[in-house]
Order: sequence, then structure tokens, then C-alpha cells
Amino acid sequence: MMRKTVYYSGRVQGVGFRATTRMLAESFDVTGYVRNMNDGRVEAIIEGERSEIGAFLDVITDRMGRFIESTDMLESPATGDYDDFSIRY
Repeated sequence: MMRKTVYYSGRVQGVGFRATTRMLAESFDVTGYVRNMNDGRVEAIIEGERSEIGAFLDVITDRMGRFIESTDMLESPATGDYDDFSIRY
């Protein structure tokens, strides 16, 4: 199990990014959350198996890529803090 912290930049707020990410997460064995940040980015914390996270991130890019200008990613060990994947406000 691993954790990826992903920061999406671009026109990622006000376009359904969080709701779409939450909906897409239902098809993958991942936990964590997605939230808007005050600086205009969207942060996603994703925990799961490497292959599940990778496939989930690919689908996010396929669906929302037209709004994403850049992506920054950090990898760390999973914490097990999450029971599902949610939107945080």
C-alpha cells in the first residue's frame, strides 16, 4: 500500500473536478480525498496499491486533462487513515 499526494494546477476549480474525481474513485480500490486549495490548485490524497492508484490517475487525466496545466506528485507510505474516497471542503 502506498500514498500519493497530487496537486493539480490549471483551470481545475469550478469545472466539476472534485465531483468527477470522487465519481471516478468508485471504480477503483482507493481511499483518500480531493479538495480545492486556496491557491487555485486541487489536492488529491490517494491511498491504495500502486497499480490501482496509477490506473485511477490515468482516468482522471483522461477525463479532466483539458483543465490540467501541471501536476505535482509526492509519494509516501500509506497511513490507512481513510475508509473511502471523499470530497473535502
